[in-house]
Amino acid sequence: MSVLIDESTKLVVQGITGRDGSFHARQMREYGTRVVAGVVPGKGGQRFDDEVPIYDTVARAVEETGADVSVIYVPPAFAVDAVYEASDAGVGLVVAITEGIAVLDMTCAMTFVRERGTRLVGPNCPGLISPGKAKVGILPGQICTPGPVGVVSRSGTLTYEVIHHLTNAGIGQTTCIGIGGDPIIGTNFIDALELFEADPDTRAVVMIGEIGGTDEQEAADYVERHMKTPVVGFIAGQTAPPGRRMGHAGAIISGSEGTAVEKMAAFREHGIPVAERAAEIVDLVREALG
Repeated sequence: MSVLIDESTKLVVQGITGRDGSFHARQMREYGTRVVAGVVPGKGGQRFDDEVPIYDTVARAVEETGADVSVIYVPPAFAVDAVYEASDAGVGLVVAITEGIAVLDMTCAMTFVRERGTRLVGPNCPGLISPGKAKVGILPGQICTPGPVGVVSRSGTLTYEVIHHLTNAGIGQTTCIGIGGDPIIGTNFIDALELFEADPDTRAVVMIGEIGGTDEQEAADYVERHMKTPVVGFIAGQTAPPGRRMGHAGAIISGSEGTAVEKMAAFREHGIPVAERAAEIVDLVREALG
């Protein structure tokens, strides 16, 4: 099985004619994802690559194609409105790839999507992939392979490195989810862990955290209290200096709670084995799988 997306996913791409939207729409289609519609205001009635219909609104796209997942490749100034529009149209899963959405805008948007029962992944994230079934976002499909391990990560390119190590070791994945590293995100570690725990085909989970905030500590407590599926951990930014932002907007150490050392200690205290280096994750996963 997989979580959130699979072969039945019907995807609408908001911003499908832009530079990033068009490139990744083609990548997703080549992977096998059912891209059923694009949305670009003012371009309704046109077709993307002569095949995918383009609509002026998400509501019209959903009405005519049955799209149930949206991915957003819209510039930051307009991306939060794209989130509102997709949620208001009844899309169940919205994946916001866009980087640079204001924190205040996301705070308001989260209230809106929760009231409508929409799950949001992102913003400022690589999206997700269920290997061999579908991908929504920018995760490279060629490094993934089907298997029993779920992956959830705040980091971006480090996610690719870890997946690459797993695949090269013959360890496939059920679903890989990049949740993003902004201060306000739609799906956090605990949300993803809950999904993997409920998936009978996910036999182990790799959780990739990074410096800043306390999400990893809270997730570690959740693992100990609620999960039977074994979890392996890794923290990015182990050499980052305090007070300096590293990568994501949320990846900044403030006081002692956001350091890699504190997070790794929290993982171990709650029974989660921690890799010192990304390459060590493979051995820990093998042990977790038995």
